[in-house]
Amino acid sequence: MVEIVDFLNGLIWSKALIALCLGAGLYFSIRTRFLQIRQFREMVRLMFAGKKSDAGVSSFQALAMSLSGRVGIGNIAGVATAITFGGPGAVFWMWISALFGASTSYVECTLAQIYKEKDNQGRYRGGPAYYIEKAMGLRWYALAFAFATVLATGVLLPGIQANGIAESVSNAWGIDPRVSAALIVIALGTIIIGGVTRIARFAEIVVPFMALSYILVALVIMLINIESVPAIFGLIIKSAFGLEAAFGAVLGLAVEWGVKRGVYSNEAGQGSGPHAAAAAEVSHPAKQGFVQAFAIYVDTLFVCSATAFMILATGRYNVTHPDGSAIVENLPGMGAGPGYTQAAIESVLPGFGQSFVALAITFFAFTTIVAYYYMAETNVQYLNRNAAPGWVIMLLKLAIMASVTYGAIRSATLAWGLGDIGVGLMAWLNIIAILIVQKPALLALKDYESQKRAGNEPIFDPIALGIKNATFWEKRSD
Repeated sequence: MVEIVDFLNGLIWSKALIALCLGAGLYFSIRTRFLQIRQFREMVRLMFAGKKSDAGVSSFQALAMSLSGRVGIGNIAGVATAITFGGPGAVFWMWISALFGASTSYVECTLAQIYKEKDNQGRYRGGPAYYIEKAMGLRWYALAFAFATVLATGVLLPGIQANGIAESVSNAWGIDPRVSAALIVIALGTIIIGGVTRIARFAEIVVPFMALSYILVALVIMLINIESVPAIFGLIIKSAFGLEAAFGAVLGLAVEWGVKRGVYSNEAGQGSGPHAAAAAEVSHPAKQGFVQAFAIYVDTLFVCSATAFMILATGRYNVTHPDGSAIVENLPGMGAGPGYTQAAIESVLPGFGQSFVALAITFFAFTTIVAYYYMAETNVQYLNRNAAPGWVIMLLKLAIMASVTYGAIRSATLAWGLGDIGVGLMAWLNIIAILIVQKPALLALKDYESQKRAGNEPIFDPIALGIKNATFWEKRSD
């Protein structure tokens, strides 16, 4: 099984996908005139603007839902894995993927808002499948993405998050993975039964609390090791460009693993963020584009960087040569994963590290599983023309619970391999699509900025902009 998964990953995660992710981010940064830098203040302002409605959630709730999907096991175990196989320089390439990825996130999330619809219960639904069909007119392509997303978020990806929870709590408290699996399933069932409203309320409370707590602990560790901070920055930059002799052998892998784990963590271009973005109640699609661009910063530049600095500042990590030998081995016998971060914090704050990371991973990973369910449900609704029968939704719930159970008790290697396949399939299909249908998102940006310069509160009229098939907005502007 592992051999088959590795083979498929080799095909999906070729250097072509790495180049596509970075290239698309750079291209959209240029086309939007680096909105992720120019419009930073507006991103922050919009994050707290807007109110929820019966049909949609508030901008902040949409951000929290999006972050619950982005901020997960990848921010802890994923960073450790990137450092193990790509060296400290992989962190730099995670930053680059985030900087460019913010513009990609703007495009895909704005498209999701433009082409969103209402389901049979009056709730907003949208995402890549919707804008692929409406903007490209290719139903078969949209179906391919929808099937890939249901497979990835409903079956493949939840296992990684569950595996991370099980491993971290086992390290900290010796809890049997089977017990962890049972508890996760019970808690998950309680949340997803309530639908998008309960998911949004859960996310807006838990996500900010867990992210801020994690970053705060990282700052404490950095302050304790303040004299090492300049050297850590230097190590990351030098290793990223092969200027650090010890890590020269993994220079190419630094780029590959940095981008790979960066995309897995911040999900820019993957097509997951647009599902939450479409659920927001806003007066102009660009507003959610801005908010979701900011989400990339929170995920990678804040949370992932916090993990990286904790690991590197305390020296609690390994780096593996491509031939399997050790370049750095400060944790003998330990494979990459949450154990790195637990060991890092434990070395500075004895008696606290393992338990804190176990709690952080539990919150991070669990909210991500909840977000995965929402994405899978949205695509099931798309496949059923926004009117999925109750038994189909129940089948999805059972599938994601089975995935959680399987992932919690199986090896991390297999869980990560399956997850990588899911992320890669979604990224290939979505990035190609947004490169083709980018124009409406760019028109929306120009329109939003023009109305703001005129001193008006931006209102979206797709007909005036020449955007077709934006049926929800067309009815709203009548």
